[in-house]
Formats: sequence, C-alpha cells, structure tokens
Amino acid sequence: MQYEAYWGMEMNPFQKNIDEKYSYQSNDFKQIIGRLEHLKKIKGIGLFTGSSGTGKSFGIRCFSSKLNQNLFKVVYIALSTVTVLEFYKSLALGLGLEPLCKKVDLYKSIQDRIITLVSNKKTTPLIIIDEAQYLKTEVLNDIKLLLNFKMDSVNNVIFVLSGQPVLNNILSKNIHDALKQRILINYNADGLSLDETKDYINSRLKLAGVHDPVFNDNTYEAIYSCANTSVRRLNHLVEKCLLIGAKESIKEIDTNIVMLAQNEIELFS
Repeated sequence: MQYEAYWGMEMNPFQKNIDEKYSYQSNDFKQIIGRLEHLKKIKGIGLFTGSSGTGKSFGIRCFSSKLNQNLFKVVYIALSTVTVLEFYKSLALGLGLEPLCKKVDLYKSIQDRIITLVSNKKTTPLIIIDEAQYLKTEVLNDIKLLLNFKMDSVNNVIFVLSGQPVLNNILSKNIHDALKQRILINYNADGLSLDETKDYINSRLKLAGVHDPVFNDNTYEAIYSCANTSVRRLNHLVEKCLLIGAKESIKEIDTNIVMLAQNEIELFS
C-alpha cells in the first residue's frame, strides 16, 4: 500500500514538483518575492543567498514564472563552474544568439541584443545565475562590464545572483568592490522557523485532504531540529516519517518515528 493511501492523502504535497500555486508563504518566500518585485521596477543587480534547501531558488522560480513573457526575457544559468568564455556563450545562447568564438565579439553581440530587446521590443532581460558562489573571479569581474550601458548611467537588465551564504564573503573582498557597489537588493534566506515548520506540515497535509492529526505535538521540534531550516530536507524527512508510519500501521507519528526517519536519511547523506 502506498503511504498516501494509508494516511488518506489525495496527493503528495511534499514532492519536489508541487504546483507553484500551492507554494507555502513563508517569511523568506514573501521577502524574496517582495524584493524581486522592487527589482523589477528599478532593474539592476539583486543578490539572494541562503543555505541549501531554504527556498531561495524556489522563490526566484515562482517570481520569474509569473512574468509576462512579452515583456520579460528570462535567462537561467545553473552551470556556474565555467570559464569567462563559457559564461559568455551560455548567456548568448540564453538570449537567442549564436555563441561566437571570441570574447570581444560575444560581449558586443550580448550588449547589442540587450539594447535591442529593451529599446525596440520593450522587453526586459531577467538573467538568473544560480549557485553563483562557484563563479570565478574573472566572471564576476566581467559581469559589471556586461551591465555597463551608456557609461553606467542606466540599468537595462534585471540580474539575479543566487547562491550559498559564502557568496556574501566572496563579494566582500576588495577585488569585487565595484560589483558589490552595484548590488541594489540583498537578501539572505534564514529557512523555516519552528512555528513555520509546524504550520508548513499541517497546511501541506490539509492541501492533500488530511484534516485529522497525523503528527504528535511533540514531534515538531524534533523535525525542526533535524531539518535544520531546510525546506528540502524537511520534505524528505516528513515523507520518510509517513512511509515508516504506514509500514508500522501506526495512527499518529511520534518522536521515535522521526528519529528512525532521520537515521535512514543520514545513512544516505
């Protein structure tokens, strides 16, 4: 028997590909969306950091998916361990350009493409660089050059850097001071609080059609501690708890089940 059927769930609300319309409105989610909405108005560079699984990428994805495709051109680059030339080529492809061989030619074609999108097509490019903590110094140096329009007097692009908290330390170095000064929005995601963890679990279960208690009141603090503010880890842990609980045919999940689930997860992490 699938554990969803055992607990009377109409769906799995803890799965990775949950519909964005069911996104949980955590404080981090609201802060990320609010800052991106502001960045949409002013354009320029936004920096979003947070530990793995805290939801920063999900918030950015939800924001970008709701943009009018006639007014915004979204370019998402996840491969950040690249050379400068490879970075330029990835960006060129995202903008619908032929990836030329020389950096100088790529630079000009990218800038010309952005100016054409903004001036002629009234379309704003949104460039998202994920896992940006892995970007080489040379790439970070070139970002500020790529975004220099009309002697650095206008912002034509929404440029989002997303990565682990160490990215803040990297950008604080003197060598990156010119880029750091251009960052208009900066937010670090803290992950779910204890209260949000409890509300998240119960709201997800209600979304799946479960209204009777599934988790013992004593379990939430243990789950919060094990998840360590990570939404991704929390989802994995809750799913494992539900699976073990179904196999054991129990009526309510307690801290013993949480510890069993945590131990299973630790074996593969």
